[in-house]
Amino acid sequence: MRAKAGDQVPLVAQNSDGGIKPGGRVQHYTGHMTVYVLVVALVSATGGMLFGFDIGIVGGVEAMASFQQQFFPDIYAKTTSGVSDDPYCKFHDTRLQLFSAIMFLSGAIIALPAGYAARVVGRKKTMTVSGCFFLLGAGLQAGANNLTQLIVGRSILGFGVGTAACVVPVYIAEVAPFASRGGLAYLFQVATTVGILAAQLVNYGTQYIPDWGWRLSLGLAAMPASILCLGGLVLPESPSYLIEKGQWSQGKAILQKLRGTDEVDAEYADICDAAQQAAKTSNLQSWKNLVSRQNLPMFVMSSSLAAFQQLTGINAIIFYAPVMFESLSGSSSALMNAVVIGATNVVSTFVGLLLVDRWGRRPLLIQGGLQMMASQIATAVLLALAYHPHTTTIATGPAVACLVLICLFVAGFAWSWGPIVWVLGAEIQTLDTRTSGMSAVVAANYLLSFVIGQSFLSMLCSMQWGTFVFFAGWNLVMTVWVYFLLPETMNIPIEDTAYACLFARHPVWSRVMGKSGRAVLEREGFRAAAWREARGSEGGDLRQLHKYYDQM
Repeated sequence: MRAKAGDQVPLVAQNSDGGIKPGGRVQHYTGHMTVYVLVVALVSATGGMLFGFDIGIVGGVEAMASFQQQFFPDIYAKTTSGVSDDPYCKFHDTRLQLFSAIMFLSGAIIALPAGYAARVVGRKKTMTVSGCFFLLGAGLQAGANNLTQLIVGRSILGFGVGTAACVVPVYIAEVAPFASRGGLAYLFQVATTVGILAAQLVNYGTQYIPDWGWRLSLGLAAMPASILCLGGLVLPESPSYLIEKGQWSQGKAILQKLRGTDEVDAEYADICDAAQQAAKTSNLQSWKNLVSRQNLPMFVMSSSLAAFQQLTGINAIIFYAPVMFESLSGSSSALMNAVVIGATNVVSTFVGLLLVDRWGRRPLLIQGGLQMMASQIATAVLLALAYHPHTTTIATGPAVACLVLICLFVAGFAWSWGPIVWVLGAEIQTLDTRTSGMSAVVAANYLLSFVIGQSFLSMLCSMQWGTFVFFAGWNLVMTVWVYFLLPETMNIPIEDTAYACLFARHPVWSRVMGKSGRAVLEREGFRAAAWREARGSEGGDLRQLHKYYDQM
């Protein structure tokens, strides 16, 4: 019996605790984690490793005497003269901040065309282009003889970073089995943290190479860039993209290979439904749909979380950890401290990998936000008490305590706000808005990264320990934001519109969505009933089912 108007057949049901669990076709998904899909995700996640390498390499290079002497002689004079100076201001230089931050400005600029490219020419070709940007940027930086060449090279790296950030999380989300999507999407952040640690280890070694050690550090980004370029040529295209472009048989064949089974009808039907809608949507209409009342909650949450991620202060710490420790403690082991922070980042990200599909996204974001806030407040108090008038460094004990607190901050970020922002940004968008939505996420994230990277050393010089209080305040704001406005999204299939249903049932977002939210719930009830009817009649005819949906 077919569903009729007015029938109460919800796609999503409520758990006993009031939470929402998926319904509809998801219980008929038969795919599982395969070695093939893991390899595909690992190769594509190389884009995250490049991202992390280019974040982590810059702070250590800036702390090298040969680099300072060639590009920033004023800073070199201050660090080698032995003249007493305010340690908070030792590395304060707007050109140094520009070198660190320009990558994110160019990444934000490329985000919109990168999202367009991912939708028009495909995910894998766009990944290949990002790898080429990385190769070119690394070569220009390694061979730079003046600051202009250095900044141009880093800007081109930013094009690679922005392109990879737009396409890699989307690609991984689309090839991953829905029950393991959170863990596989974490690979982008895992690769990012591994890249950061690799960069810090490289810097620790190249600091002992006089004159050209910094060139080796900057040029080594070409190695993972080559993997991304070649990987983009051999990886399979996303089934969602192929089906959206009308290549149904090829899309289904790749889906079967990714899932390790021929029984993919339920998931294939969900992708076809989403693709039929996406195929009717122009690129301009995709942006209009992104801010429609039906999709506005997902757009607001994904973009706001992306901006909040940078307001944690994480990139400021990763960028400037070596120069900050050299300024505050006068320690010759500043680069080793950065390695300790990088190792903490990697280990903690793996902890999050184990928890994201068990505990869920929302609890980790709340816990991580509170841990980061507490660590930053404690760091501010420690620095305020450790410094005295006319002192230029702090004692070894407080310096070690400061390192421990920063590691606690990094750990809280690494298992929560670091990866989950990218997971949510890719998974909660509908297929017709996914690439444009991810472009908005990247643009918001990178614009804030640029602002903070360009201003952190100035803030440290003027606000001193108050800089950490500033970021602690933002951690409180974003934790409250998640507590009241983000529903749990664990175990929701990516091609299902159950995400819209989650927000349509939310006490705040339901008011924003209005009639469109109620229409989503009603339509999905009909679709769920139709699928059950088709499955009940000897498996049904998927083509007839798709035709039935189009007539709704």
